[in-house]
Amino acid sequence: MLDPEGSVEHQPSSAFPKVFLIPLAMLLAIAAFLLLAFSATQQKEPDFYTFKVVNIRGKLVSLEKYRGSVSLVVNVASECGYTDSHYKALQQLQRDFGPYHFNVLAFPCNQFGQQEPDTNKEIESFARKTYGASFPMFSKITVSGAGAIPAFKYLIESTGEEPTWNFWKYLVDPNGKVVKAWDSTAPVEEIRPYVTELVRKIILKKKDEL
Repeated sequence: MLDPEGSVEHQPSSAFPKVFLIPLAMLLAIAAFLLLAFSATQQKEPDFYTFKVVNIRGKLVSLEKYRGSVSLVVNVASECGYTDSHYKALQQLQRDFGPYHFNVLAFPCNQFGQQEPDTNKEIESFARKTYGASFPMFSKITVSGAGAIPAFKYLIESTGEEPTWNFWKYLVDPNGKVVKAWDSTAPVEEIRPYVTELVRKIILKKKDEL
C-alpha cells in the first residue's frame, strides 16, 4: 500500500513478539506449577498437632485442639518407681500453667516392665483419685519400636530420642514442633523453665495482638 507521499507503507512485523511469547508462557506455567507444588509440600509437612489419637474414654480425637498452646507429652505408668514423683509434679505443672496456654498430655504405656497393666478406665480412675490429675489422658499405647503410634514416631524422629522406659517427656511448642526431650531420670522441675519461657511468649504475643 502506498502512503500519501507515494512510498510503500510497511506493516509492523508481529514475528518478533511471538518468538518470545511461547517461551514466556512456558516459563510462567512452570513457575505456577512449582509454586503450587511448594505450597502443597508446605501444607503437608506434619507436626505433632496434625495427628489424631484415641483419648482415655476411647474416642478418636485430633491433637489440633492443642495448637497454639504448649504441650508436655509423657508416657505414663501406674506401677513404676517414677510414678509418684512424676504424677505429683506433672499435676503441679498443669495447675500452674494450664489449661489455656499449657497441657500435660499423658499416654499410658505398658511396654516397659509391664507397669501399666490395668484398663483405660482403671488407669484414669487411679490418676484422678490418687493425684487429682486434671490434664488430658489418652488410651494405652505403644510408644517405641515398630508398633509406636504415629504421633510418638513423630516425636522420636524429631528428636532422635526414643523412650526406653516410662515417663519420657517431650516438650512441644505452640506450632507443634518438638523443643526438647527428657528421659525418665530427669525431674519435671528441670522442664519448668522451658515451659515458663514458652508460655510467656504466648502471653506476650496475645498482648501485642490486642
